[in-house]
Amino acid sequence: MIYREALITDIPQIQIVRHTVKENTLSNPALVTDADCEDFITRRGKGWVCEINGEVIGFAIVDLKAHNIWALFLRPEYEGKGIGRELHRLMMDWYFAQTREPVWLGTAPGTRAEEFYSRQGWKKAGMVNKGEVKFEMAYEDWVKRPE
Repeated sequence: MIYREALITDIPQIQIVRHTVKENTLSNPALVTDADCEDFITRRGKGWVCEINGEVIGFAIVDLKAHNIWALFLRPEYEGKGIGRELHRLMMDWYFAQTREPVWLGTAPGTRAEEFYSRQGWKKAGMVNKGEVKFEMAYEDWVKRPE
């Protein structure tokens, strides 16, 4: 298992992972294009992947411009193995090394993602994007969290 920064050449596999998820599925897969992915991992922020035997099985992308977690997804068969937690840590450590601005994300209520972010110390901050739970993380909360 290898964790590394995402490359433009990873985008086809990132898209496969994004389309295999069981929760937070895209209503229209065409809404997230390869060009969007490239923009977020090269200009707007940065991404990380986890690969096994050369296959991307999970990824995380943070948007430094909008102070937003753009994506954190795993293939369903790899959930519950600590991979998401490690991708999250890499992404958050990098984000807060760049800025002290709080970061936010939105996720569907009642999902495993909502539980995951609560366990990682995110604080609920209302609703966003047509009924998604909005979470926020401040720099101070990230650095003082228990490991």
